[in-house]
Amino acid sequence: MDRSPIKSMTPRSPTATRRGVLGALGIGIALPLMAACGSSPAEAKNFPIQLREGEWRRKLTKEQYHILREAGTERSYTSPLNKEKRRGIYACAGCGTPLYSSKAKYDSRTGWPSFWAPISSKAIGTSTDYKIGYPRTEVHCATCGGHLGHIFSDGPKPTSKRHCINGLALAFHPE
Repeated sequence: MDRSPIKSMTPRSPTATRRGVLGALGIGIALPLMAACGSSPAEAKNFPIQLREGEWRRKLTKEQYHILREAGTERSYTSPLNKEKRRGIYACAGCGTPLYSSKAKYDSRTGWPSFWAPISSKAIGTSTDYKIGYPRTEVHCATCGGHLGHIFSDGPKPTSKRHCINGLALAFHPE
C-alpha cells in the first residue's frame, strides 16, 4: 500500500495574490482620478466672457450647452456644417468669437467639420483631456472657454493638424 501523501486531482481555484489585489486597487483609484483630470481645465480659467450656468442655458440650445459647457460630443455626420462649402467664418456658437476660416476647412472624412488651423492662435486654447483613458488635446474657445472638440496630428499640410470640431459649437457666417 502506497503511503505517499494524497494529491488532489481537482484543478486549483484562482487565488488572489497580494500583487493582484494591489494592482486592482491601483486601477480602481487611478481611473476616477484620470476621469477627474478629464474635466475640462478650461472651466477653471478666467475668460473674458463669463456667464452663470443659467445664463448659458438660456443662451444655448440643450445640445449646444451639452457640447460647449459640458464637453460633450455630437454624433458624427449630423452637423450641416460638415458639408458647408461656402466661403466664410466659423465663430463660437457661445460667444461669437471668430475661430476658423473656410480657407482652412477640409473634408477629414470623420463626420465632423475639420480645419488645419484656427484664424489666430489667440482665438483658441488647448488643454489635455483623459476622458477616454489616454491623453487627447482638447480645444476650447479662448474667449468663453466653450469646448469645441479635439486636435489630432493626422491633418494635412502645412500644419499636419486636424482640428475636429463639433458643428453645434460653431456658427457659420458666409462672406
